Parts: sequence; structure tokens; C-alpha cells
Amino acid sequence: MSAVYEGALQDLVEEFGKLPGIGPKSAQRLAFHILQTDLQDVNALAQALTDVKKRVRFCEICGNVSEEAECTVCQDPRRDRSMICVVEEPKDVVAIERTREYRGLYHVLGGAIDPMAGVGPDNLRIKELMTRLQDGEVEETVIATDPNLEGEATATYLVRLLGSLGVTVTRLASGLPVGGDLEYADEVTLGRAFSGRREID
Repeated sequence: MSAVYEGALQDLVEEFGKLPGIGPKSAQRLAFHILQTDLQDVNALAQALTDVKKRVRFCEICGNVSEEAECTVCQDPRRDRSMICVVEEPKDVVAIERTREYRGLYHVLGGAIDPMAGVGPDNLRIKELMTRLQDGEVEETVIATDPNLEGEATATYLVRLLGSLGVTVTRLASGLPVGGDLEYADEVTLGRAFSGRREID
């Protein structure tokens, strides 16, 4: 991004521009919003940014975000310890928890296999997952990676890897969103919708 403003304002625009999903115009808009915001609110934002870097870490067991060594899910004695749901990122845990349909544990991989971006199995928390499955307590592993090419590659790799452990491996069903049109569905989603079809009573 070429310098348009001077000094601190330009520095702020450039810092916002480093955030994912923030283009030059959005970075400029955010910088001017900060410029017009009360100092007290700006200080609160700065403090929140500092606190999240100081206090938030990743759970030693599952890799979810936590302010303690273990996250609240891993600490909860009411969770079903015979099931582990494997997701790509901590935000996926939040999405699944909102459904209130799953009461097992989680394992956060920290991404998906993506050779184009230089991310292979060794860059993910797959060894940690294998270690968790060694004691025989887990009976089912639910693969809940994203329904895109990287997520499918990761799921396929995990299915092959976990097949020898005697653990039931399942994959989240996926298909067409309610209210969506077939013409806008991508090939992966439409293919999964066909393979997951069921008889209507």
C-alpha cells in the first residue's frame, strides 16, 4: 500500500491493512474511525488487544483457545469423553457449540492440509490427535473439517490414518443450505448432497 497520509495515521492504515480480509479502503475507513473515536474507547481497544495477546493461549489438550492450561470444554466433567470432534480452527468449536447438538470433546488441528500454501500434515496437530486416541477411551472420531478442497483433503488423510486404530470415524453430513439455489452450489457441496441423500418416509 503506497503512503497517502503522513506519520501516525499512515502507520495505522498500514497496520489495519495487514489484517486478513481488510483491503486498502477498509483499512483507511477503520483508521479514520479510530481518529474520530473518543480516547477512552481507543484505550479500551488497545487494552483488549494487549490483554488477548498476554492472557489467551491454546488448550494443552485440544488446541482450543483458553485463558488456562485447559479450556472449559476439556475441563467439563459432563462432556462425553468417548467422542472427539476434529475441527480446523477454534471458531469451528464455537459454531458447533451453538447448535447444542454435540456433547463430546474437540480437537483443533490449527488449519487444513493445503500444499499450495505449504501446509502439510506435519504442520497440523495430527500427532497430538493420535496421542489422544491411544488410550482406547475414544470410540468415535467425528471429522468436521470445512467442506472445501483443503477440508476434504484433510478429512481423507485423517480417515486413512485413523482407520487402523479401531475407532469409528464419521464425517459431518453436508449438503445444500436451506433457501439456497442449486445453480449457486459448488461441486463439492452438491456432490456431498448427492452422496448423503436419504429415502423420504
